[in-house]
Amino acid sequence: MPIKNGADYIRRINGLRPNIQINGAPVNGPVAEHPAFKGVVRTQAALYDYQCHPDNCERMTFRSPAGGESVGISFLTPRTKDDLIRRRSMVQEWASIHHGFMGRSPDYMNTVIMVMNAAADRLGESNPLFAENIRRYYTYCMERDITLTHTFIRPQTNRASSSTDSAEFGDLARIVRWTEDGIVVSGGTIVATQGGITDEILVFPGPCPKHSSPDRNPYAFAFAIPADTKGLSFLCRESYTKNGMSAADYPLTAQFEEPDAIVVMEDVLVPWERVFLAGDTSLANSFFYESNFYTHLGHQVVARQIVKTEFFLGTIQLLIDTLNIGEYLHIQDKLSEVIVSLEVMNALLTAAEERAELDEWGTMMPDQTAIHTAMTYFPRVYPRFAEIIQLIGASGLVMTPTETDFAGPPHNHLNAYLGTELHTGMERVKLFRLAWDMSMSSFGARQVLYERFFFGDPARAGKRLSAEYDRLYAISAVNRFLERIPGQGSP
Repeated sequence: MPIKNGADYIRRINGLRPNIQINGAPVNGPVAEHPAFKGVVRTQAALYDYQCHPDNCERMTFRSPAGGESVGISFLTPRTKDDLIRRRSMVQEWASIHHGFMGRSPDYMNTVIMVMNAAADRLGESNPLFAENIRRYYTYCMERDITLTHTFIRPQTNRASSSTDSAEFGDLARIVRWTEDGIVVSGGTIVATQGGITDEILVFPGPCPKHSSPDRNPYAFAFAIPADTKGLSFLCRESYTKNGMSAADYPLTAQFEEPDAIVVMEDVLVPWERVFLAGDTSLANSFFYESNFYTHLGHQVVARQIVKTEFFLGTIQLLIDTLNIGEYLHIQDKLSEVIVSLEVMNALLTAAEERAELDEWGTMMPDQTAIHTAMTYFPRVYPRFAEIIQLIGASGLVMTPTETDFAGPPHNHLNAYLGTELHTGMERVKLFRLAWDMSMSSFGARQVLYERFFFGDPARAGKRLSAEYDRLYAISAVNRFLERIPGQGSP
């Protein structure tokens, strides 16, 4: 099958009928029509329509090496620097539709599957079947344009504990039975973004807890199953979208709000052909580093974050222009912070592609230092973007009447009191509603938290960067300088 369009995506999602719970109630009708999911489903459909448009196909697709039909470039395994650039360009074109606010747009998980397939030989060291499975699954996802969510975070209540002997691990997702047909999994994991609105879910381990049998560890696994698999449930958090929510009042929330879900598995049978890892503690703990998973995935993430930063820059500039405050030094200084962040991210992405080299799996890997620097840097500056909007918008972010206010009798007063020399009250409020949704709404607050912890604890990301960074040349320079200084008492 070739790439799918938006109608195909919606039809497939509505046809699955996964077990979704939200606000204490099951989702019984078509998922795409539910108020909590309608906006993001339509945006996702627009992404698929965009890649299918004849004017975009050359930039968004390539010929599948398996079937020869057009498939998404986000599945492309990069073998050259030009391949990396093609992938980045495609990611940023898709991101320009959601302005970087959808952290789990399909290209994210397509990249995950691409990386796992590229390092299939490492999975095969545990069991040759696993290498065959991931290669077959990669082709399946690419050829059918499968939309994926994933989960891997364990809802551990005591983070100081890492042993499965601890009571806190009792309800975690684990293999409860090994059968001829496959593994049977029960328990829960968290933060499946877009849970319930994808074809399938990929489940893989975070840091794997210790176990007395390292080759039969029930907490070490990786597999993929359809979203409507028997025994699989998605317990979604409260949605920030409400029935009848206006895009004029919530311009980002209404279109880009991605559900997050707890994933509960109750005796879920995973057929052996869908298992990529089972029982191997060492492989579970090392695969994502040995496959260069974070570096390849970081390339997609940084490309998206640049588009998002550009959108913040544009919004902040429009706020400044609307309020006519561009002459003030402190405003120029705040604007420069966003400009510097954007240029740093662009420079790091350029360096990552320019210094890319083939890894041990024959995949063109972006420069690890540049990507990991960006991954450490962005979570620290993104909260500042939201703060800058708050500092510039000030009380204007509070006085934001709704679309219905302007449709009622007070609209003349609102236009008179909230307008500027260049903008009507409605035009001004439209911009400020956007700024508020970016920086102060529930959606905006989640975005800050999401970017802050996108790759886990920022301190852990910093630790990873400092551990990997080559400092020997810097140390050598200092030592050479010290050697030239006369010692104490020397003539």
